[in-house]
Amino acid sequence: MYSFPPVVDAGTRILILGSMPGIASLDAQQYYAHPRNQFWRLMADIGVGDIHGAGTGLSYPQRLQALLRHGLGLWDVLHSCVRGGSLDAAIEQRSAQPNDLLPLLRERPIMRLCCNGATAYTALQRHLGSTLASEFPHIDIRRLPSTSPAHASVHYARKLAVWAEALRS
Repeated sequence: MYSFPPVVDAGTRILILGSMPGIASLDAQQYYAHPRNQFWRLMADIGVGDIHGAGTGLSYPQRLQALLRHGLGLWDVLHSCVRGGSLDAAIEQRSAQPNDLLPLLRERPIMRLCCNGATAYTALQRHLGSTLASEFPHIDIRRLPSTSPAHASVHYARKLAVWAEALRS
């Protein structure tokens, strides 16, 4: 499996990092395409435009543009991996190869990395933790509750509060 290219522009200040797109996302070639993934709902409820993607919502390219207008970008920590299914727990760690995040951080005024779930956060620390700490001490790194339908133990209201605080401040 291979991740998608980053969604960033010159105004990106906060980069949201997933681990690796799931099967629904890979099939659709869209970040967070699984209908039960709460990512786009959270973005809409936080106020990043009407980006639900259903009814009067925006198309996928329009949702990406809405994120960029709010200084938000998307990417994944991993560039490639072997994984049976969509669950992060099924990622074969020895096969996991990280995306080349460092040049992007050198070129953009990114001030915060928001990891969508524990797997993204752990992979970021495993592959880039010491370099991030030494070369980019000004970057705030946060582990946020996963928006995946596989992580339903955290109630939506709690996810919304944590995500809103991370993306607004």
